Amino acid sequence: MTDGRTISVPVEWFPRLVHATAEERINRRLIGNGQGIHWEDIDEDISVEGLLAGKSSGESQASFRKWLNRRSN
Repeated sequence: MTDGRTISVPVEWFPRLVHATAEERINRRLIGNGQGIHWEDIDEDISVEGLLAGKSSGESQASFRKWLNRRSN
């Protein structure tokens, strides 16, 4: 955070990050003037507001399975 705080949440809250390679996790950028983080390689967006509120991924299991199946093909 700009005030020096660090936010930490379990990576398990975001299944796409769990299944991403180390290289895919590193390939990230801030979006919305620092209001979120985007991982291009895994099509994941996480808002700082959501992290502060303790919200995990809102992706449905069906959507996640479809994404995971595409990765393994």
